[in-house]
Amino acid sequence: MDYTKEWLHSCLKKEKAFYIPEHSLKRRIQNRLLGGPNIERWKFIKAYRKSEFYYHNRNKNVIFACMNLIYTRKFNKLGYKLGIELERGVFDKGLMIFHTSGIVVNGDAKVGENCMLHGANVIGNMGTDLSAPVIGNNVRLGSGAKVLGNVYIADDVRIGAGAIVLHSCYKKGALLVGIPAKEHVYTNNK
Repeated sequence: MDYTKEWLHSCLKKEKAFYIPEHSLKRRIQNRLLGGPNIERWKFIKAYRKSEFYYHNRNKNVIFACMNLIYTRKFNKLGYKLGIELERGVFDKGLMIFHTSGIVVNGDAKVGENCMLHGANVIGNMGTDLSAPVIGNNVRLGSGAKVLGNVYIADDVRIGAGAIVLHSCYKKGALLVGIPAKEHVYTNNK
């Protein structure tokens, strides 16, 4: 991934539209004055993206090196406050976090664009080796869903609440449910 200013602005614009919709002046003023979970999640995402940008460009000049330290500290403090543990460079643009507590993501995992996390999610290794998941674009993890080990998840897959994925899913648009998660097959019984 090329961490340019254009990349940073593209990520921030896309993600801000989710956390702080621009459709209503009244809503924007309320968000700024009253705060709330959307504002806190947006602050975390903004610090995450800026931390990624400055970290990958820290050798360009002293200012970028200092900004790397500032945003890394801010990212770490907000992550601790919100209950999110993740590393830079894991998620492509479009990360959406609905509920923050208990999110743990292995630094070796790779997640595509438009990932949705509904809270209490784990994307990590099995504990027996260091292999981490590779997750495609537009994947949605329900509340409490976990993806563990050396697995691949195709694009547009939905992982049900509480599901634990231990095996790869190569079928685009699949719905994975259960422990261990298996593809749910729709039946039309009349």
